[in-house]
Amino acid sequence: MHEIFINFRTKGGKEIAYRCEEALTDRFGPDSVFLAGGGIALGDDFTQALPRAVRRSRVLLVIIDEQWLDAPDPKRPGRRALANAQDWVRREIEEAFDSGVLVVPLLVGRKLEQIDPHRLPKPIEQLAVCQYARVQSRTFATDLASLGDRLVQQVPGLAGMDSQKSERAPDSAEGNPAVRNDHQSGGIGHVGGSVGTFVGESHSPMHTGSGDMISHHEIGDKATYFAGDNVGGIRHQYGQRHRRTRRDDDQ
Repeated sequence: MHEIFINFRTKGGKEIAYRCEEALTDRFGPDSVFLAGGGIALGDDFTQALPRAVRRSRVLLVIIDEQWLDAPDPKRPGRRALANAQDWVRREIEEAFDSGVLVVPLLVGRKLEQIDPHRLPKPIEQLAVCQYARVQSRTFATDLASLGDRLVQQVPGLAGMDSQKSERAPDSAEGNPAVRNDHQSGGIGHVGGSVGTFVGESHSPMHTGSGDMISHHEIGDKATYFAGDNVGGIRHQYGQRHRRTRRDDDQ
């Protein structure tokens, strides 16, 4: 089943539609995106295949460019294509709303404003209040990556198909993005009281800025420890700690 159905008008939206198909297919797999033409098998009745493909999808991505709203009806000059109840762009959007498919307007360009609902046919006027995404030619790759990330969060079926899931750090228990740190050994410890910085283990020079610092590094019975503001050198002690006795003090 195709998860994403790309709805577009041939004149004006075709190039963006094919670029979207390529980017989303690369991310979610060859069977994840439906684009009219290549998505219909030879010999199939497209008048039945298109509505069926919409109903089976989870997302209808509506490509909207500057000419989309006022595109002329090729069968009746002087009338908008959207005014024709048989217009396929309109029919696919209607089918999506009727079937409970997530409808996402994708505005093409930086200046295009959200659609005025009064300029839409009543069966699809809900399109004007659907939260939209935006794509521009110069930032296309970034825009599509962001769109894909948002769709993954809303459409469970896409999460399992996402080829980029290994590149995203998992969320923390509080729901905030986790910090990713490769090649890390040791870590940040939990220390009671008021201290500046505590580092469990460090394998390279580091600077923590102003404030007190406590560092503790243990390997077996070898340890390094320093605290407070460090001025001058740091004393290291290795091996068993030697207890001082009265005999030592007398000598």
